[in-house]
Amino acid sequence: MRGFTPRAHASRPSRSQRRCGHLAQISQQCYTTRGRENVAQALYRKWRSQTFDEVVGQEHVVRTLTSALAQGRIAHAYLFAGPRGTGKTTMARLLAKAVNCLAEDGPKPCNRCAVCQALNEGRLIDLIEIDGASNRGIDEVRTLREQVNFSPNVARYKVYIIDEVHMLTPEAFNALLKTLEEPPAHVIFILATTEVHKLPPTIISRCQRFDFRRIPLDLITQRLRLIADTEGIHAEQAALELIARSATGSMRDAISLLDQLSAYGSDSITRELVQAMLGAVSVEPLADLVDAVIHGDLKAALGTVGQLVDQGLDPRQLTAELLDYTRDLLQVKAGNPPALTAASAQTESRMRAQAEALRVDDLLRLSRLLTQASLEIKGNILPQLPLELALTEAILKPEARPAQAPQAAPTSTTRPAAPREAPKPQPVVAPQVKREPPAAPQVKREEPAVVEAAAGAPATPPATSVGVVDLDTVHRRWDEFVENLRNCNPRTQALSAQALLRSGAPMSVDGDVIVIGFPSEFHRKKISEDAPKALVEKALA
Repeated sequence: MRGFTPRAHASRPSRSQRRCGHLAQISQQCYTTRGRENVAQALYRKWRSQTFDEVVGQEHVVRTLTSALAQGRIAHAYLFAGPRGTGKTTMARLLAKAVNCLAEDGPKPCNRCAVCQALNEGRLIDLIEIDGASNRGIDEVRTLREQVNFSPNVARYKVYIIDEVHMLTPEAFNALLKTLEEPPAHVIFILATTEVHKLPPTIISRCQRFDFRRIPLDLITQRLRLIADTEGIHAEQAALELIARSATGSMRDAISLLDQLSAYGSDSITRELVQAMLGAVSVEPLADLVDAVIHGDLKAALGTVGQLVDQGLDPRQLTAELLDYTRDLLQVKAGNPPALTAASAQTESRMRAQAEALRVDDLLRLSRLLTQASLEIKGNILPQLPLELALTEAILKPEARPAQAPQAAPTSTTRPAAPREAPKPQPVVAPQVKREPPAAPQVKREEPAVVEAAAGAPATPPATSVGVVDLDTVHRRWDEFVENLRNCNPRTQALSAQALLRSGAPMSVDGDVIVIGFPSEFHRKKISEDAPKALVEKALA
């Protein structure tokens, strides 16, 4: 029998070892594949300011912080408050980088030392960013209180940035108070919030507060132009201005929208492309709506609104755009250039013609109606109805109504005489309400279009009555009178009378008699009832 000589061979790996090796190989392939991919970085992160000089629109904050750094007066807690996208988190990271910069001379941060580079690359463990919305409980704050006692690992200071700090619970705020007031010497707290009014006063008083402002339109436009030229994005100037306007002072929102438009696939970013992306309406339909108000064309106004809504336009967006357009008309009326980016010189010329055709009172009234409509749209069953009612009320202003109110002449010194018989008004003509002195208020039940209400004259008026006013004065003070009516008592009846008078408008003034027109017989009957009639008489007195 031959001798057996064992063969030297490598031991076979076990099943678990083979499985782990296979997973490690897959993981390595995944990381290798991800490393090979050209993952695009969001533009707002790529263009985040790396020095204080690059910060846009917050010069008051930059100047204060740089002066404090130069003097070595570093506070233990800062509070950055302001709207979203205005640079609060960016400023907090810059401050954390500046206090830990290793450069001995020159401006800080230098972005060349090891600490600055580590922070720029997101690997500085001494910078702790906490989301207040997801770490809002007392347990998280207790953990933070335990961690602050440890010294920094690399940097000079350990910086805690708590974003959306207003989301913390009251118990968490109470637990943070003592640490925030007397933190260790190596710890700096930076709190950022968009709703500073939700913070307890005890928290605010322990921090140096900096209020961030909305970034001006021209600065956002300049920044977008710089980014577009550097990134090779072809964009029209009108398109960039529209992007900046839609951002409402938020640089991050503007850059994010530019990034989204650049990925649309178009060769150039045009104004029309931005409008389509935002769901905004062009200038021409807005100008058509204003023309309809000027000419009293209710059919054209309601038809344009219906057509735009059928095309998928959000009524809230349409109301906001029309209100913005009305504001620009007011600017033109005052002699200022329109803030709206005009699509062409022809559009700007059309705006100037509309401003000439409208009075300041008309623009103010239209602006108030659109503002009220924008508040009523939310939760309405028919979202476009408040806008349609606002345009209808604007068109049914006294100057646009074809028929005049009946004239009333007083037959005695105590009360005006009954009005003369007037022809039956047209359907679009509102019934009129007539007000008379309080000496003998009477309701002419046989005349459906006229209601006699006291206008504040005494039972025996003197020779020179101070209650007589002209129609222009009534027009100027009508909205103020209606708005102040809610302060009368009883409040429920005051609000009801106010709602009724909002649908009416003064038509004419004859002595102590004010004739008010209403769009329907229903409104006239309601205001003629004893309770609202007496309340209006008392308010006019």
